Amino acid sequence: MPVFENYETAAAVLFEYVHAFYNRKRIHSSLGYQTPLQVEIATLTSQMAA
Repeated sequence: MPVFENYETAAAVLFEYVHAFYNRKRIHSSLGYQTPLQVEIATLTSQMAA
C-alpha cells in the first residue's frame, strides 16, 4: 500500500484514479456491461443519426 506525504496528495491520487480509470473504463451492469465511454459514444452516434 502506498504511503503519501499528506492528505492532499492522497486525495489527489485517489481522485485521479476514480475519475480517470475506475468510472470511465470499468464496465457497469447498469449500462448493459459497457464502459461509460462506450455508452457515451453510442449515445452521441445515435443523436447524430437522428
